Amino acid sequence: MPSDTLTAAVSSLPTMVDRLSQLVHCESPSNSAAHLEKCADLLEPWLSSALRRPSTITRVGENVHLVARAPSPRVLILGHFDTVWPVGTIDSWPFSVDSESGIATGPGTFDMKGGIIQALTAIELLTDTDHISVLLTSDEEIGSMSSRLLIEELAREAGAVLVCEPTADGGAVKVSRKGIANYAVRATGRAAHAGLEPQRGVNATIELAHQILRISAFGDPGCETSVVPTLVTAGTTSNTVPESAEVHVDARSWTIAELERVDSAMHGLTAHLSGATVAVSGGIERPPFEEPMARWLYAEAAAAATDLGLGELAAVRSGGGSDGNITAALGIPTLDGLGAVGGHPHARDEHVIVTAMPERAALLSLLLARLAVRSADH
Repeated sequence: MPSDTLTAAVSSLPTMVDRLSQLVHCESPSNSAAHLEKCADLLEPWLSSALRRPSTITRVGENVHLVARAPSPRVLILGHFDTVWPVGTIDSWPFSVDSESGIATGPGTFDMKGGIIQALTAIELLTDTDHISVLLTSDEEIGSMSSRLLIEELAREAGAVLVCEPTADGGAVKVSRKGIANYAVRATGRAAHAGLEPQRGVNATIELAHQILRISAFGDPGCETSVVPTLVTAGTTSNTVPESAEVHVDARSWTIAELERVDSAMHGLTAHLSGATVAVSGGIERPPFEEPMARWLYAEAAAAATDLGLGELAAVRSGGGSDGNITAALGIPTLDGLGAVGGHPHARDEHVIVTAMPERAALLSLLLARLAVRSADH
């Protein structure tokens, strides 16, 4: 019965909070292989116990990922245990729970260690887990370069993907995400003394300024396509005509057609100043997660929420990317934002609403149970 699932989830809350504390205190920045391994070592027995079968720590290059393949895969739970917080953050910002508000804080609580803990509880609440594969990666925050093939492989095997990234405001799930492209545009000119003979130089900063104005026009507010010049570097000394300058560009769009339009425009940039050259590197990193890929799974999740008495399950589109972009772009049904309820990822006031954790674990558990007997073509 759904009510039994919710009751069992509520009784698991002390264990969830204790595990969340351990996981948050086990720092895991994306750029520290040693800390990521320690985090995988902490998670592996919890996951194996929940599934009642072995999970494995798989190494890809310098990264480790936690993998559990289902005997009869129907759904993949996808998440990541790396965070944006550097080693030592926990010393000045330890995990804590405010007893009055029921809010937990600490580095990585919301993005996305709270979601991992809820997923473990959701699995533990099931009597049969043979249809559930799990992949927890260690490089999502830096582009998923080492985990992408694993993500694609396990997603294809399962045929449906549930991403335990944080919810949107108020606990809404995410049914669409913008695609992301990143670029570096480098202008090269010719150095000269800025005071004695500036006319002999070709100013790379001026060339880059022309390029930035061009780039800023590639966005389309009507389509909600953003193309934003971000980090800029230029020159060497204050009395030298800059020989080189570089700008990084963040581009995002709801559709692959728009992202491809921007990509073509970016790689079509040419120099404005005589004697200058322009080189563009980068491209589309995460294709858009387009809304039709979430419809079936959202309907199942909404039905599960109703069965649990949680009311209408809200759904939103998100401008941020996740590994759900990768699976949805493969044509695999994907639902995102099934993790913790809280707010402010990547910020010092990142937090999880602890009192919502049992409901979200029960929702995920009931959704997993429904997917054991249903498939995308139902």
